[in-house]
Amino acid sequence: MKEIFERISIRKYTDKPVESDKIQQILKAAMAAPSASNQQPWEFYVVSDKEKIRQLSLISPYAACAENAPLVIVPCYRTEGLRWSETVLLDLSAATENMLLEITSLGLGGVWLCAAPLEDRMSKTEDVLEIPENLRAFALIAVGYPSESRKQQNRFDQTRIHYIR
Repeated sequence: MKEIFERISIRKYTDKPVESDKIQQILKAAMAAPSASNQQPWEFYVVSDKEKIRQLSLISPYAACAENAPLVIVPCYRTEGLRWSETVLLDLSAATENMLLEITSLGLGGVWLCAAPLEDRMSKTEDVLEIPENLRAFALIAVGYPSESRKQQNRFDQTRIHYIR
C-alpha cells in the first residue's frame, strides 16, 4: 500500500473544508482496525467548530498546529463494558493509524497529536468537548488539505532486524 510510504505529518492546511464523504471514509477506516476480542472500544468526536479547535490547540505546545486545521477528529475509548481494558491504547493506535493512511489516500493531510496517556492533555481535551466520564480522549487528529509537501524520510534500518533461524 503506497500510503504507508507516502504518509507524513502535515501541520499546515489550506482553508478548504473537508467534505463529509471524506470524513465518513476516514471514520470507516478507523473502525476497520483490529481490536482485542473485537471489542471496538472507540468513539470519535468530529470537530469543525473553529472556537473548539482553537481550544483544543491549547492542550499542549505540540497541538498548536491544530488551530488552523479545518477539522480535528478526537478518537476516544470507552472505560466500561470492556473485556480487555488493558488493550484500549493498542486498539486506538491501530484505529488512528488507519485514519492517517486513509487521510493520505484521500489527498488530505493529517497529524497525530498526543493526548493519552498524559492525564493533563486527556483531561483538557475532555473538558473542551464535554466528553462524558465513561470515555477518555486518546488523541487529536488535525485534518485538512495540505499547504505543505515533502517526501517521507526513509526510516528503514537493516541493523534493527534480527533473524532467528
